[in-house]
Amino acid sequence: MAEIGTVVQAAGRTVQDTVVRPLSPGIVPTRGASADALVDLGHLASALWRGLWLIAVCIVLTVGLASYYLLFVAVPNYTAEARIVVEARDQTVVDLESVISGRGTDEASLNTEMSVMTSRTILELLVHELDLTNDPEFNAGLVPARPLSAIWMGDLVRGWLGLPLVDGTPRTEQEELLETVDALAEAIFVRIEPYSYVFSIRVRTEDPGKSALIANRLAGIYLDEQISTKFSATEYAVDWLSQRVTELELELKQKEEAVLELSSVSLLMPEASLEALKSREREAQGRIALLEDAADRAAREAAGLAAALAEGDLRGAADLARDAETFALLDIGDGAGALDRLRAVLRDRRDDARAAAEDVAAERADHAALVDRIDAEDALRQDLTQRVRDADATRVLYQTFLARLKETSIQIGLQQADSRILSGAVPGEEVAPRRAMILAVAAMLGAVLGVGIILLRQYMNRGFRTVDDLEEATGYTVLGQIPRIPARRRRGVLDYLRRKPTSAAAEAIRNLRTSVLLSDVDRPPRVIMSTSSIPGEGKTTQSIALAQNLAGLGQRVLLVEGDIRRRTFTQYLLADPPGSLVQVVSGTLTLAEAVVSDPALEIDVLMGDRSSVNAADIFSSDSFRRFILSARNAYDYVVIDTPPVLVVPDARVLGKYADAIVYSVQWDRTSKEQVTAGLRMLSSVHLKITGLVLSQVDPKGMRRYGYGSRHGAYSSYGKGYYDSGA
Repeated sequence: MAEIGTVVQAAGRTVQDTVVRPLSPGIVPTRGASADALVDLGHLASALWRGLWLIAVCIVLTVGLASYYLLFVAVPNYTAEARIVVEARDQTVVDLESVISGRGTDEASLNTEMSVMTSRTILELLVHELDLTNDPEFNAGLVPARPLSAIWMGDLVRGWLGLPLVDGTPRTEQEELLETVDALAEAIFVRIEPYSYVFSIRVRTEDPGKSALIANRLAGIYLDEQISTKFSATEYAVDWLSQRVTELELELKQKEEAVLELSSVSLLMPEASLEALKSREREAQGRIALLEDAADRAAREAAGLAAALAEGDLRGAADLARDAETFALLDIGDGAGALDRLRAVLRDRRDDARAAAEDVAAERADHAALVDRIDAEDALRQDLTQRVRDADATRVLYQTFLARLKETSIQIGLQQADSRILSGAVPGEEVAPRRAMILAVAAMLGAVLGVGIILLRQYMNRGFRTVDDLEEATGYTVLGQIPRIPARRRRGVLDYLRRKPTSAAAEAIRNLRTSVLLSDVDRPPRVIMSTSSIPGEGKTTQSIALAQNLAGLGQRVLLVEGDIRRRTFTQYLLADPPGSLVQVVSGTLTLAEAVVSDPALEIDVLMGDRSSVNAADIFSSDSFRRFILSARNAYDYVVIDTPPVLVVPDARVLGKYADAIVYSVQWDRTSKEQVTAGLRMLSSVHLKITGLVLSQVDPKGMRRYGYGSRHGAYSSYGKGYYDSGA
């Protein structure tokens, strides 16, 4: 507050002189930053409860769109099901029939059969049989592009560019067939029922009868294809068996002729003669052994005798020779005679050894002849036996293949499929669109959309809707809440307040007046400044209304247009001003000459005017300080309307002359950042805010946001105290 001294006016009335001094600095708290980070679940639930109408509208909208889609856009789809069972058979490798025509029942075989059912070969047969290439459902080329579809848009652009149209591009029969088969494959679903050999064929089309027809024909074509495959396999087996039987018959004939030929050209001896011959061979082998032993012994005796004679051992030679005549000669001492005798014996022994060796050779030659004869006879017999055995084996194989050929030939035309139709398809039931599910999902999406809009609106709200929020974010007391005055023009604001003195807006101004005057009971403020963060927050309307209410106390009130840059007072007052604030400060006119008195408002108004001097410089001058001093002496209350804090520095200069600073914040518009920045700028020049005013409050909006039952003049419980027209 400014320091005040007491002076006496000429009229005898006690007035206060002013010594201007900066106000004590204010502090903008930062506790709101942490509070913003917290999620008020109760407030969120309340917001959702208040937005139930929006959620309901979104649900109605999405359900309506879904209903339109179901009724006019969606094409019903019908599913028919045919079931095929695979006959279980055990395969045996020696069973030629099962090898040719059987089907395995293991998992791999069943999966293979499932792939066969949906193979391109089977589907092409189905397309040709049912003439699906002329069905628009499967041949997209027969259906013109729908408006706003991708193809339609592409053709539109191509038409603008002069390029050939995609929808009009001719296609070959093969391309149409391939596209039709692909479309048909997407409409068919085949699966194996768990723990069984049953295949389920499901077909989904836009016609119930068509679905059943395609399912049944696919099952029939699959069974026909099985029979055709088995028939082809049987024919191939017959051809192969016939060729093989012919080859075996020729081979058997050749082998039998070879046996006869060998039997006719060879003279096999009787078995007894062969055995006698083998007996002679064994006897000859025994004799050879005896002869070899005798020859060996004779050779050893001759060698020993020769060695003894070479050594001159006549007695030892005589012992080896075992010759009596030699012993007799040695006994009589006739050594020469004994030597001659021994030499003669040695010649005889050598002759005996030579004769024995010749006997062995002769015997061996006879034995070899016997062995050759026996071997030749055995080889002849083995050759004949082998030929007979080969002929018999060929005969058995020939008879086997001949029997199989006859059996297989009989089976031609009697083939059966390895599967059978368990149940045929009936006209399909509708499976799409799933109306209940689509409507339920649409309702859920609508609810989510509504909740999202509400939460987004809550999140994007950067303004203040309640006094609690404003006080918590700034740390300053809220002096009042001014509702939006229902006037189309600014001149209508004063008329409204005069015509409806008991309206909610008028009462809110009175509450503000009371709060300002009681902000300092000991030293009530006389110079009151009104400012805000940005333009358009209602500070000017609030200043005029506050001055009018102060005049209602029977006091002299001066309303000063401190916002000389915009000069909006002329839009509120009809009277032409005789002078301006700039003229009073410059000394051109006195305060009494420059003010305009409005009988309806019962206040004096000092309006602004253009000046070549900067407004902040005017407010910082000693002349302006003297003007404030004179205004204090002449009036009980001086209300100064100042420019926004964030736009120009005027308010920070004017604030040092004020006893009370009222800071306006527009309801649900001015952001927290703007308010915080404005308060911080005032605090930077050591100006403390007396209090805040939540201005231009929308009563309907307060009730819509759920605050109407808790706050001030526009609460539900206060309506009875105000004019019905308020």
